[in-house]
Amino acid sequence: MRLRRYFSKFLGTTRGSPPRVSNSEVLWSWVGGFIAITLVTWLNTRWFSDTDAALLIGSLGASAVLVYGAVRSPLAQPRNLLGGHLVSALVGVGCWQLLGQWPGVSQLLAPGLAVATAIALMHLTRTLHPPGGATALIAVIGSDHIHAAGLWYVLIPAGLGPAILLAVALVVNNLPATRRYPETWW
Repeated sequence: MRLRRYFSKFLGTTRGSPPRVSNSEVLWSWVGGFIAITLVTWLNTRWFSDTDAALLIGSLGASAVLVYGAVRSPLAQPRNLLGGHLVSALVGVGCWQLLGQWPGVSQLLAPGLAVATAIALMHLTRTLHPPGGATALIAVIGSDHIHAAGLWYVLIPAGLGPAILLAVALVVNNLPATRRYPETWW
């Protein structure tokens, strides 16, 4: 009987899909995402292309979805956006520095350890931001340039990138009367 109840959870609920948002909401989400990621891309090519640093990482795309597409979500608020990336970057760099010298071990254990530890620390610091898991993962599976950056990875891209997304979000998300960002700072 317990097993049946357990597997019945796999069916989900009867609530259905989330409601469709208005065309205006779609447009403002698009505008914010486009401006922010284009700005980060431009800054990356302008200031970081001749260096080993990279400002543009994949987890910023996921952050843009939250910050511009789900502006009221607790996971999209500034504390979570900034804190989630910073905590996760520290964890990822720490895992790489701890396990990176043992290639077999680092390839097998470091990714899971980095993501799981980042989740736990984001919970404990009240900075849960799902793209932070990707930031931690990038720190351990990234290129030699990412690994060589060490703690600089925490500042650039994991600190500066989300800060740029936040600055754009403050401007764009508050232009229409129907949107407000942030809901809370801390």
